[in-house]
Amino acid sequence: MNNKQNNSKLELYIHILIWIVLFFLPASFSWGTGRTWTQLFTHFWLQLILMAVVFYLNYFLLVKWLFSDRKVLFFITNLLLLVAVIYLKNEIFSYFQSSRPPVPRKKDGFGPPEGFRYYIDFLIYLIPVAFAIAINSGKRIQQAEKMRQEADNIKLESELQHLKYQLQPHFFFNALNNIYSMIDFAPEKAKQSIHSLSKLMRHLLQKSDMESISLSEEIDFLNKYIDLMALRLNDKTKVYTDFPGKVPHLRIAPLLFISIVENAFKHGVSATQPSDISFKMEVQDGEICFTASNSNFPKNEADKSGSGIGIENLRKRLQILYPGHHEFSSCLNKGMYIAELKIETDFP
Repeated sequence: MNNKQNNSKLELYIHILIWIVLFFLPASFSWGTGRTWTQLFTHFWLQLILMAVVFYLNYFLLVKWLFSDRKVLFFITNLLLLVAVIYLKNEIFSYFQSSRPPVPRKKDGFGPPEGFRYYIDFLIYLIPVAFAIAINSGKRIQQAEKMRQEADNIKLESELQHLKYQLQPHFFFNALNNIYSMIDFAPEKAKQSIHSLSKLMRHLLQKSDMESISLSEEIDFLNKYIDLMALRLNDKTKVYTDFPGKVPHLRIAPLLFISIVENAFKHGVSATQPSDISFKMEVQDGEICFTASNSNFPKNEADKSGSGIGIENLRKRLQILYPGHHEFSSCLNKGMYIAELKIETDFP
C-alpha cells in the first residue's frame, strides 16, 4: 500500500512540474517583447488549459472505454469533445480580439482556407488524446508484466514446495533403509539410529518449510546425519568431515547439502573393500563451497534404494533459489567420485 501511495504522489508531482514548465515557458520567451497578459493568455495559456482539459478527461475517464467494449463511444465522445473545445477556444479568442481591428484578407487567393485553422486545432487537440492513450497503455503493460511476474513467483513457490515435500520422504526412506539393515546384526545400533532419526525428523518438520536457516543449523544437521549413517559402517570405511569451526553468520535455504551427503554414502560404501568418504565445507566472502568425495562403487540396476531423485531434486531447487549464483559439478578422479557445490549467499 505504501509503494502504491508513493507512486501516486510521484506521478502527481511529475504532472504538476510538467504543467508549471509548460505554462511558464511562454511567459519567459515573451519577456521583453511587449506582449500583454491578455495576449499571452489568448495565444498560449488558453490553448494549454484546453489541452489539459482534453488530456485529463481522457486520462481518468475516456481511455478506459477504449480498453473495454465501449470503443465506439470513446471515439464519438472524443470527436464531440474536440469540436466543443475548438469552438470554445475560438469564441474566447474572438471575444478578446474583438477590440482589435480585423486583419484584412489577401485578395490574391493565396491565403489559407477559412477552415484550415480549425483543422490545425483539431490536430493539436489530438496530441493530448494520444498522450493519454500512450500513458495508460504503458501502465497496463506494466501492470500485466507485474501480474505475470507474480504468477511466475507463485508457480516457482509451488514447485519449490513440491520439491521440499518430495525431499522429505526420500530422506526418510533412505534413513529407514539404513536402520533396517542393522536390525538383525546390530539391534543396539538400530535403536540408537531410531533415536537419532527422531531428532533429524524434528529438524525437518521445524526447518524445512522455512525460507532460510542459519548456516550453523545446517552444519549441525549434516553432522547428525553423518553420525547416523556412520553407525552402519564397518571398519573398512573411513568418514572424514572438515566443517568450519567458527561458522559465519550466513543464512541459506534448508537441506541443500543433504542429497550430496546421501549420495556419497549410497555409492561410497562397500561391504568387502576399503573405502573413504569425506565432506568439506569452506566459506569465504559470502560464498559457500561444499565438497563431497567418496570411493566409487556404483549400484547395480537391481538396487533401487533411494530411487535416485535426490541430486535431480537438488538441481531443480538450486535453479529456483539461486539462479545464476551457484555451481554444481561432479566427476570421477582416480577412482573417487567428487561432487562440489558453490553457493553465493550475498547476492541481492
